[in-house]
Amino acid sequence: MKSKQRPLILSLVLLLFFALNADAQFGNLKNKIKSSRNKLPKNKTEKKQDKKTTEDATLTGRIWYVSISKGKNRNPGTIDQPLKNIDKAIKKSKTGDEIFIAGGKYMGTFKIGYLESDKPLKLYGSWDEGFTKQDIINHPTVFQPDNASGGKSRKAMLRFTKNVENTVIDGIVWDSGERNLYDPKKGFVEGVEGGLMRLPTEPLKGFNSTVGEPLISFRSSSRGGNITISNCVFVNGASFAIQAGLHSGTFKVINNVFVANRMAAIEIYGTCPGSKERRNMVSCGEVEIANNTILFTWSRLKDYLDMGYGVRIMTKLKYDIHDNIIGANIMGGIDNSRFCKDEYIKIDNNILFGNKGGDLYYTPESNTKLQLTVDEFEDLEFESVSGNKGEAPDINVNKAYLKGFYSARYNETTNYDPNSAVNQWSRALGLNQQGTMTSNATMFMNKYPWKETLLLFGATNEAGAQIPKSK
Repeated sequence: MKSKQRPLILSLVLLLFFALNADAQFGNLKNKIKSSRNKLPKNKTEKKQDKKTTEDATLTGRIWYVSISKGKNRNPGTIDQPLKNIDKAIKKSKTGDEIFIAGGKYMGTFKIGYLESDKPLKLYGSWDEGFTKQDIINHPTVFQPDNASGGKSRKAMLRFTKNVENTVIDGIVWDSGERNLYDPKKGFVEGVEGGLMRLPTEPLKGFNSTVGEPLISFRSSSRGGNITISNCVFVNGASFAIQAGLHSGTFKVINNVFVANRMAAIEIYGTCPGSKERRNMVSCGEVEIANNTILFTWSRLKDYLDMGYGVRIMTKLKYDIHDNIIGANIMGGIDNSRFCKDEYIKIDNNILFGNKGGDLYYTPESNTKLQLTVDEFEDLEFESVSGNKGEAPDINVNKAYLKGFYSARYNETTNYDPNSAVNQWSRALGLNQQGTMTSNATMFMNKYPWKETLLLFGATNEAGAQIPKSK
Protein backbone atom coordinates (compact mmCIF):
# COMPACT_ATOMS: atom_id res chain seq x y z
CA MET A 1 0.00 0.00 0.00
CA LYS A 2 2.78 2.36 0.91
CA SER A 3 4.71 1.57 -2.22
CA LYS A 4 1.74 2.60 -4.39
CA GLN A 5 1.18 6.00 -2.61
CA ARG A 6 4.75 7.29 -2.95
CA PRO A 7 4.69 7.64 -6.78
CA LEU A 8 1.34 9.44 -6.49
CA ILE A 9 2.67 11.95 -3.92
CA LEU A 10 5.81 12.48 -5.97
CA SER A 11 3.69 13.20 -9.05
CA LEU A 12 1.63 15.77 -7.19
CA VAL A 13 4.76 17.55 -5.91
CA LEU A 14 6.23 17.70 -9.40
CA LEU A 15 2.96 19.02 -10.83
CA LEU A 16 2.78 21.76 -8.20
CA PHE A 17 6.43 22.73 -8.90
CA PHE A 18 5.85 23.09 -12.64
CA ALA A 19 2.66 25.07 -12.06
CA LEU A 20 4.39 27.54 -9.74
CA ASN A 21 7.34 27.90 -12.11
CA ALA A 22 5.04 28.51 -15.08
CA ASP A 23 3.13 31.18 -13.14
CA ALA A 24 6.40 32.93 -12.22
CA GLN A 25 7.54 32.86 -15.82
CA PHE A 26 4.17 34.27 -16.94
CA GLY A 27 4.46 37.08 -14.35
CA ASN A 28 7.91 37.97 -15.60
CA LEU A 29 6.57 37.99 -19.14
CA LYS A 30 3.78 40.40 -18.13
CA ASN A 31 6.30 42.70 -16.48
CA LYS A 32 8.47 42.64 -19.59
CA ILE A 33 5.49 43.48 -21.80
CA LYS A 34 4.47 46.36 -19.47
CA SER A 35 8.04 47.65 -19.40
CA SER A 36 8.31 47.51 -23.19
CA ARG A 37 5.02 49.44 -23.53
CA ASN A 38 6.44 52.23 -21.39
CA LYS A 39 9.32 52.53 -23.81
CA LEU A 40 7.09 52.82 -26.88
CA PRO A 41 6.86 56.30 -28.53
CA LYS A 42 3.97 58.38 -27.19
CA ASN A 43 1.21 59.40 -29.52
CA LYS A 44 0.67 63.07 -30.43
CA THR A 45 -2.04 63.59 -27.82
CA GLU A 46 0.19 62.26 -25.05
CA LYS A 47 3.07 64.48 -26.24
CA LYS A 48 0.85 67.57 -26.26
CA GLN A 49 -0.47 66.75 -22.80
CA ASP A 50 3.07 66.35 -21.43
CA LYS A 51 4.10 69.63 -23.07
CA LYS A 52 1.11 71.42 -21.53
CA THR A 53 1.91 69.96 -18.12
CA THR A 54 5.50 71.17 -18.44
CA GLU A 55 4.34 74.64 -19.46
CA ASP A 56 1.84 74.81 -16.60
CA ALA A 57 4.60 73.92 -14.18
CA THR A 58 6.42 77.12 -15.18
CA LEU A 59 3.39 79.34 -14.48
CA THR A 60 4.45 80.46 -11.05
CA GLY A 61 2.05 83.39 -11.00
CA ARG A 62 4.29 85.40 -8.70
CA ILE A 63 4.66 89.18 -8.67
CA TRP A 64 8.07 90.79 -9.11
CA TYR A 65 8.50 94.29 -7.68
CA VAL A 66 10.79 96.96 -9.15
CA SER A 67 11.74 100.35 -7.71
CA ILE A 68 14.48 102.56 -9.16
CA SER A 69 14.71 104.55 -5.92
CA LYS A 70 14.61 101.77 -3.31
CA GLY A 71 15.52 98.60 -5.17
CA LYS A 72 18.72 96.62 -5.63
CA ASN A 73 19.36 94.11 -8.40
CA ARG A 74 20.60 91.55 -5.86
CA ASN A 75 17.31 91.71 -3.98
CA PRO A 76 14.78 88.85 -4.29
CA GLY A 77 12.24 91.14 -5.98
CA THR A 78 9.67 91.06 -3.20
CA ILE A 79 7.48 93.96 -2.13
CA ASP A 80 9.83 94.69 0.78
CA GLN A 81 13.04 94.07 -1.21
CA PRO A 82 12.33 95.11 -4.80
CA LEU A 83 14.69 94.89 -7.76
CA LYS A 84 16.17 98.10 -9.14
CA ASN A 85 15.80 97.63 -12.91
CA ILE A 86 13.01 96.42 -15.15
CA ASP A 87 15.29 94.29 -17.31
CA LYS A 88 16.42 92.32 -14.24
CA ALA A 89 12.82 91.48 -13.43
CA ILE A 90 12.21 90.45 -17.04
CA LYS A 91 15.20 88.12 -16.93
CA LYS A 92 14.13 86.50 -13.64
CA SER A 93 10.41 86.20 -14.39
CA LYS A 94 8.66 83.24 -15.95
CA THR A 95 5.61 83.02 -18.18
CA GLY A 96 2.53 83.98 -16.18
CA ASP A 97 4.39 86.19 -13.69
CA GLU A 98 3.59 89.87 -13.25
CA ILE A 99 6.03 92.75 -12.84
CA PHE A 100 4.96 95.79 -10.80
CA ILE A 101 7.09 98.90 -11.37
CA ALA A 102 7.13 101.90 -9.04
CA GLY A 103 7.16 105.42 -10.42
CA GLY A 104 10.45 107.00 -11.50
CA LYS A 105 12.73 107.24 -14.53
CA TYR A 106 14.28 104.05 -15.90
CA MET A 107 16.90 103.38 -18.60
CA GLY A 108 17.82 99.74 -18.04
CA THR A 109 20.79 98.33 -16.15
CA PHE A 110 23.97 100.30 -16.89
CA LYS A 111 21.70 102.79 -18.70
CA ILE A 112 21.69 100.47 -21.71
CA GLY A 113 18.53 102.10 -23.09
CA TYR A 114 16.36 99.12 -24.03
CA LEU A 115 14.39 96.11 -22.78
CA GLU A 116 14.09 92.79 -24.60
CA SER A 117 12.15 89.60 -23.99
CA ASP A 118 11.83 86.17 -25.62
CA LYS A 119 8.75 85.37 -23.52
CA PRO A 120 5.40 86.99 -22.76
CA LEU A 121 5.44 89.80 -20.22
CA LYS A 122 2.92 91.39 -17.90
CA LEU A 123 4.26 94.84 -17.02
CA TYR A 124 2.29 97.17 -14.77
CA GLY A 125 3.91 100.53 -14.18
CA SER A 126 3.25 103.71 -12.18
CA TRP A 127 2.82 102.20 -8.71
CA ASP A 128 3.51 104.18 -5.57
CA GLU A 129 6.53 103.12 -3.50
CA GLY A 130 4.35 100.94 -1.29
CA PHE A 131 2.76 99.24 -4.32
CA THR A 132 -0.73 100.00 -3.06
CA LYS A 133 -1.97 102.22 -5.91
CA GLN A 134 -1.29 102.48 -9.63
CA ASP A 135 -1.51 106.06 -10.95
CA ILE A 136 0.30 107.19 -14.11
CA ILE A 137 -0.62 110.84 -13.56
CA ASN A 138 0.72 111.28 -10.01
CA HIS A 139 3.65 108.85 -9.96
CA PRO A 140 4.41 107.75 -13.54
CA THR A 141 6.88 105.06 -14.51
CA VAL A 142 8.93 106.64 -17.31
CA PHE A 143 11.26 104.62 -19.54
CA GLN A 144 13.49 107.40 -20.87
CA PRO A 145 16.98 106.58 -22.19
CA ASP A 146 19.46 109.43 -22.62
CA ASN A 147 21.47 110.34 -25.72
CA ALA A 148 24.53 108.51 -24.38
CA SER A 149 22.60 105.22 -24.56
CA GLY A 150 22.63 105.53 -28.35
CA GLY A 151 26.34 104.76 -28.23
CA LYS A 152 25.69 101.53 -26.27
CA SER A 153 22.70 100.12 -28.14
CA ARG A 154 20.44 101.02 -31.03
CA LYS A 155 17.35 98.94 -30.38
CA ALA A 156 13.66 99.47 -29.81
CA MET A 157 12.93 100.49 -26.23
CA LEU A 158 10.97 97.27 -25.72
CA ARG A 159 11.35 94.42 -28.17
CA PHE A 160 9.69 90.98 -28.23
CA THR A 161 11.47 88.28 -30.22
CA LYS A 162 9.62 84.96 -29.73
CA ASN A 163 6.52 84.00 -27.73
CA VAL A 164 4.13 86.87 -26.90
CA GLU A 165 0.96 85.03 -25.85
CA ASN A 166 -1.09 87.01 -23.28
CA THR A 167 1.38 89.89 -23.03
CA VAL A 168 0.18 92.97 -21.09
CA ILE A 169 1.87 96.40 -21.01
CA ASP A 170 0.08 98.88 -18.78
CA GLY A 171 0.74 102.27 -17.21
CA ILE A 172 4.19 103.23 -18.57
CA VAL A 173 5.45 106.39 -20.27
CA TRP A 174 7.74 105.55 -23.22
CA ASP A 175 9.70 108.70 -24.10
CA SER A 176 12.53 109.05 -26.63
CA GLY A 177 12.87 112.78 -26.17
CA GLU A 178 16.21 112.49 -24.37
CA ARG A 179 17.64 109.83 -26.69
CA ASN A 180 16.92 111.67 -29.96
CA LEU A 181 19.42 114.14 -31.42
CA TYR A 182 17.98 117.61 -31.99
CA ASP A 183 19.56 120.28 -34.17
CA PRO A 184 21.17 123.12 -32.20
CA LYS A 185 20.44 125.69 -34.94
CA LYS A 186 17.60 124.63 -37.25
CA GLY A 187 13.86 124.24 -36.85
CA PHE A 188 13.35 126.29 -33.72
CA VAL A 189 9.77 127.16 -32.82
CA GLU A 190 8.92 129.84 -30.31
CA GLY A 191 7.79 128.26 -27.07
CA VAL A 192 9.06 124.75 -27.98
CA GLU A 193 12.26 123.35 -26.49
CA GLY A 194 15.13 122.78 -28.94
CA GLY A 195 15.35 122.50 -32.71
CA LEU A 196 14.09 119.89 -35.14
CA MET A 197 15.07 116.25 -34.78
CA ARG A 198 18.04 115.12 -36.86
CA LEU A 199 17.47 111.83 -38.67
CA PRO A 200 19.53 108.71 -37.82
CA THR A 201 21.62 109.42 -40.94
CA GLU A 202 22.46 112.93 -39.74
CA PRO A 203 25.11 112.63 -37.02
CA LEU A 204 26.55 115.57 -35.12
CA LYS A 205 30.02 115.64 -33.65
CA GLY A 206 30.04 115.06 -29.93
CA PHE A 207 26.62 113.38 -29.83
CA ASN A 208 25.06 110.05 -30.69
CA SER A 209 22.73 110.10 -33.67
CA THR A 210 19.02 109.47 -33.29
CA VAL A 211 18.05 105.80 -32.83
CA GLY A 212 15.50 105.13 -35.58
CA GLU A 213 13.73 102.18 -33.96
CA PRO A 214 10.13 101.83 -32.69
CA LEU A 215 9.33 102.46 -29.06
CA ILE A 216 7.72 99.01 -28.81
CA SER A 217 8.42 96.31 -31.39
CA PHE A 218 6.93 92.84 -31.84
CA ARG A 219 9.12 91.17 -34.45
CA SER A 220 7.57 89.38 -37.41
CA SER A 221 8.97 86.09 -36.13
CA SER A 222 7.12 86.34 -32.80
CA ARG A 223 4.29 83.88 -32.20
CA GLY A 224 1.07 84.07 -30.22
CA GLY A 225 -1.46 86.79 -29.61
CA ASN A 226 -4.00 88.14 -27.13
CA ILE A 227 -1.81 91.17 -26.45
CA THR A 228 -3.01 94.24 -24.56
CA ILE A 229 -1.28 97.62 -24.43
CA SER A 230 -3.21 100.01 -22.21
CA ASN A 231 -2.96 103.23 -20.20
CA CYS A 232 0.48 104.10 -21.60
CA VAL A 233 2.07 107.18 -23.16
CA PHE A 234 4.17 107.08 -26.33
CA VAL A 235 5.98 110.35 -27.03
CA ASN A 236 8.84 111.56 -29.24
CA GLY A 237 9.28 108.17 -30.90
CA ALA A 238 11.85 108.45 -33.70
CA SER A 239 10.11 105.65 -35.54
CA PHE A 240 6.74 103.94 -34.97
CA ALA A 241 5.35 104.14 -31.45
CA ILE A 242 4.04 100.56 -31.79
CA GLN A 243 5.08 98.35 -34.70
CA ALA A 244 4.00 94.73 -34.43
CA GLY A 245 3.53 91.52 -36.30
CA LEU A 246 0.52 89.51 -35.10
CA HIS A 247 0.51 85.79 -35.82
CA SER A 248 -2.82 84.92 -34.19
CA GLY A 249 -5.42 86.00 -31.65
CA THR A 250 -6.12 89.61 -30.73
CA PHE A 251 -4.08 92.76 -30.30
CA LYS A 252 -5.71 95.46 -28.19
CA VAL A 253 -4.44 99.04 -27.99
CA ILE A 254 -6.70 100.61 -25.39
CA ASN A 255 -6.69 104.00 -23.63
CA ASN A 256 -3.23 105.26 -24.57
CA VAL A 257 -1.79 108.67 -25.47
CA PHE A 258 0.42 109.04 -28.57
CA VAL A 259 2.15 112.38 -29.24
CA ALA A 260 4.90 113.44 -31.66
CA ASN A 261 5.92 110.08 -33.08
CA ARG A 262 7.32 109.44 -36.55
CA MET A 263 5.83 107.56 -39.54
CA ALA A 264 2.88 106.02 -37.66
CA ALA A 265 1.67 105.85 -34.09
CA ILE A 266 0.30 102.32 -34.57
CA GLU A 267 1.22 99.80 -37.28
CA ILE A 268 0.16 96.18 -36.75
CA TYR A 269 0.29 93.61 -39.56
CA GLY A 270 -0.64 89.94 -39.90
CA THR A 271 2.15 87.35 -40.09
CA CYS A 272 0.31 84.03 -40.46
CA PRO A 273 0.65 82.07 -43.73
CA GLY A 274 -1.83 82.81 -46.51
CA SER A 275 -2.58 85.05 -49.43
CA LYS A 276 -2.03 88.78 -49.11
CA GLU A 277 -4.13 89.53 -52.18
CA ARG A 278 -7.29 91.40 -51.26
CA ARG A 279 -9.59 88.93 -53.02
CA ASN A 280 -8.24 85.84 -51.22
CA MET A 281 -6.78 87.50 -48.13
CA VAL A 282 -6.77 85.44 -44.93
CA SER A 283 -7.29 86.90 -41.48
CA CYS A 284 -4.61 86.09 -38.90
CA GLY A 285 -6.41 87.82 -36.06
CA GLU A 286 -8.12 90.98 -34.87
CA VAL A 287 -6.90 94.41 -33.80
CA GLU A 288 -8.93 96.68 -31.53
CA ILE A 289 -7.80 100.30 -31.28
CA ALA A 290 -10.04 102.13 -28.85
CA ASN A 291 -10.09 105.22 -26.62
CA ASN A 292 -6.66 106.44 -27.65
CA THR A 293 -5.57 110.06 -28.18
CA ILE A 294 -3.23 110.32 -31.17
CA LEU A 295 -1.66 113.66 -32.11
CA PHE A 296 1.23 115.12 -34.16
CA THR A 297 2.52 112.10 -36.07
CA TRP A 298 5.34 113.24 -38.34
CA SER A 299 6.46 112.09 -41.78
CA ARG A 300 9.38 109.79 -42.58
CA LEU A 301 11.48 112.66 -43.99
CA LYS A 302 11.50 116.41 -43.47
CA ASP A 303 9.70 117.06 -46.76
CA TYR A 304 6.35 115.93 -45.21
CA LEU A 305 5.55 113.81 -48.30
CA ASP A 306 5.78 110.24 -47.04
CA MET A 307 3.86 108.68 -44.13
CA GLY A 308 2.82 110.42 -40.93
CA TYR A 309 -0.30 108.43 -39.96
CA GLY A 310 -2.16 108.08 -36.68
CA VAL A 311 -3.24 104.48 -37.35
CA ARG A 312 -1.93 102.45 -40.26
CA ILE A 313 -4.23 99.61 -41.34
CA MET A 314 -2.15 96.71 -42.62
CA THR A 315 -3.00 93.42 -44.34
CA LYS A 316 -4.28 90.07 -43.03
CA LEU A 317 -5.99 91.48 -39.94
CA LYS A 318 -9.45 92.68 -38.97
CA TYR A 319 -9.58 96.17 -37.48
CA ASP A 320 -12.03 97.71 -35.04
CA ILE A 321 -11.07 101.38 -34.61
CA HIS A 322 -13.45 103.21 -32.31
CA ASP A 323 -13.82 106.05 -29.78
CA ASN A 324 -10.39 107.56 -30.51
CA ILE A 325 -9.22 111.15 -30.91
CA ILE A 326 -7.00 111.25 -33.99
CA GLY A 327 -5.85 114.70 -35.02
CA ALA A 328 -3.04 116.91 -36.34
CA ASN A 329 -1.14 114.22 -38.22
CA ILE A 330 1.08 115.12 -41.19
CA MET A 331 -0.57 112.63 -43.56
CA GLY A 332 -3.77 110.71 -42.82
CA GLY A 333 -5.42 110.29 -39.45
CA ILE A 334 -6.06 106.68 -40.54
CA ASP A 335 -4.23 105.08 -43.45
CA ASN A 336 -5.71 102.28 -45.57
CA SER A 337 -3.36 102.22 -48.53
CA ARG A 338 -2.12 98.63 -48.13
CA PHE A 339 -5.23 97.06 -49.73
CA CYS A 340 -6.73 95.46 -46.64
CA LYS A 341 -10.21 94.07 -47.32
CA ASP A 342 -12.97 96.63 -46.82
CA GLU A 343 -15.07 94.05 -44.95
CA TYR A 344 -12.23 93.65 -42.43
CA ILE A 345 -12.53 97.26 -41.26
CA LYS A 346 -14.70 99.04 -38.69
CA ILE A 347 -14.23 102.77 -38.02
CA ASP A 348 -16.83 104.08 -35.57
CA ASN A 349 -17.38 106.95 -33.12
CA ASN A 350 -13.98 108.56 -33.58
CA ILE A 351 -13.12 112.27 -33.53
CA LEU A 352 -10.86 113.07 -36.49
CA PHE A 353 -9.66 116.58 -37.26
CA GLY A 354 -6.82 118.65 -38.66
CA ASN A 355 -5.06 115.76 -40.42
CA LYS A 356 -3.15 117.35 -43.30
CA GLY A 357 -3.54 114.39 -45.64
CA GLY A 358 -7.19 113.73 -44.82
CA ASP A 359 -8.93 111.93 -41.99
CA LEU A 360 -8.64 108.74 -44.05
CA TYR A 361 -5.81 108.26 -46.54
CA TYR A 362 -7.33 105.57 -48.76
CA THR A 363 -6.14 103.56 -51.76
CA PRO A 364 -9.12 101.52 -53.02
CA GLU A 365 -7.30 100.49 -56.20
CA SER A 366 -3.83 100.69 -57.71
CA ASN A 367 -2.77 104.21 -58.73
CA THR A 368 -5.70 105.72 -56.82
CA LYS A 369 -5.11 107.83 -53.72
CA LEU A 370 -7.94 109.48 -51.83
CA GLN A 371 -7.73 111.92 -48.94
CA LEU A 372 -11.16 111.67 -47.37
CA THR A 373 -12.70 113.76 -44.62
CA VAL A 374 -15.19 112.47 -42.07
CA ASP A 375 -18.20 113.74 -44.02
CA GLU A 376 -17.21 111.47 -46.94
CA PHE A 377 -17.06 108.27 -44.87
CA GLU A 378 -20.71 107.38 -45.55
CA ASP A 379 -19.78 106.22 -49.07
CA LEU A 380 -17.19 103.72 -47.86
CA GLU A 381 -18.02 100.02 -48.06
CA PHE A 382 -16.32 99.02 -44.81
CA GLU A 383 -17.99 96.56 -42.46
CA SER A 384 -18.94 99.49 -40.28
CA VAL A 385 -18.31 103.24 -40.45
CA SER A 386 -20.61 105.39 -38.35
CA GLY A 387 -20.75 108.02 -35.63
CA ASN A 388 -17.46 109.69 -36.55
CA LYS A 389 -17.06 113.44 -35.97
CA GLY A 390 -14.85 116.02 -37.64
CA GLU A 391 -14.79 118.79 -35.05
CA ALA A 392 -11.70 119.41 -32.91
CA PRO A 393 -12.39 118.88 -29.20
CA ASP A 394 -11.24 121.31 -26.53
CA ILE A 395 -8.24 119.43 -25.12
CA ASN A 396 -5.20 120.63 -23.19
CA VAL A 397 -2.54 120.49 -25.91
CA ASN A 398 0.71 122.49 -25.99
CA LYS A 399 -0.35 125.61 -27.87
CA ALA A 400 3.15 126.54 -29.11
CA TYR A 401 3.61 123.02 -30.54
CA LEU A 402 0.20 123.16 -32.19
CA LYS A 403 0.93 126.53 -33.80
CA GLY A 404 4.32 125.39 -35.08
CA PHE A 405 2.86 122.18 -36.48
CA TYR A 406 0.19 123.87 -38.57
CA SER A 407 2.59 126.52 -39.87
CA ALA A 408 5.36 124.01 -40.68
CA ARG A 409 6.88 124.52 -44.13
CA TYR A 410 9.58 122.83 -46.20
CA ASN A 411 11.68 124.36 -48.98
CA GLU A 412 14.69 123.54 -51.10
CA THR A 413 17.25 125.89 -52.67
CA THR A 414 19.84 124.95 -55.28
CA ASN A 415 23.15 126.53 -56.17
CA TYR A 416 24.16 125.49 -59.67
CA ASP A 417 26.27 127.50 -62.14
CA PRO A 418 26.61 125.78 -65.53
CA ASN A 419 29.31 128.24 -66.56
CA SER A 420 31.57 127.72 -63.59
CA ALA A 421 35.07 126.46 -64.36
CA VAL A 422 34.47 123.14 -62.68
CA ASN A 423 31.25 122.46 -64.64
CA GLN A 424 32.82 123.48 -67.97
CA TRP A 425 35.71 121.14 -67.31
CA SER A 426 33.30 118.37 -66.20
CA ARG A 427 31.31 118.66 -69.44
CA ALA A 428 34.47 118.43 -71.50
CA LEU A 429 35.40 115.19 -69.73
CA GLY A 430 31.86 113.79 -69.80
CA LEU A 431 31.46 114.02 -66.03
CA ASN A 432 28.41 114.96 -63.98
CA GLN A 433 27.71 118.59 -63.31
CA GLN A 434 28.21 119.85 -59.76
CA GLY A 435 26.07 122.00 -57.52
CA THR A 436 24.56 122.12 -54.08
CA MET A 437 21.05 121.81 -52.72
CA THR A 438 19.93 123.02 -49.32
CA SER A 439 16.72 121.81 -47.69
CA ASN A 440 15.02 123.45 -44.77
CA ALA A 441 12.05 122.55 -42.58
CA THR A 442 10.63 125.05 -40.13
CA MET A 443 9.65 122.21 -37.78
CA PHE A 444 10.13 118.43 -37.76
CA MET A 445 9.77 116.00 -34.87
CA ASN A 446 10.56 118.69 -32.31
CA LYS A 447 10.50 117.48 -28.72
CA TYR A 448 7.12 117.46 -27.03
CA PRO A 449 7.22 117.86 -23.21
CA TRP A 450 6.35 114.41 -21.91
CA LYS A 451 4.79 115.69 -18.68
CA GLU A 452 2.18 117.57 -20.69
CA THR A 453 1.04 114.35 -22.37
CA LEU A 454 -0.43 113.27 -19.03
CA LEU A 455 -2.90 116.17 -19.28
CA LEU A 456 -4.50 114.42 -22.27
CA PHE A 457 -5.92 111.60 -20.13
CA GLY A 458 -9.55 112.47 -19.50
CA ALA A 459 -9.34 115.68 -21.56
CA THR A 460 -12.84 114.96 -22.86
CA ASN A 461 -15.28 112.17 -22.11
CA GLU A 462 -16.50 112.10 -25.72
CA ALA A 463 -13.61 109.94 -26.90
CA GLY A 464 -9.88 109.45 -26.51
CA ALA A 465 -7.85 108.35 -23.52
CA GLN A 466 -9.65 108.49 -20.18
CA ILE A 467 -8.10 108.68 -16.70
CA PRO A 468 -6.88 105.12 -16.05
CA LYS A 469 -8.38 103.07 -13.29
CA SER A 470 -5.97 101.52 -10.79
CA LYS A 471 -5.23 97.81 -11.19
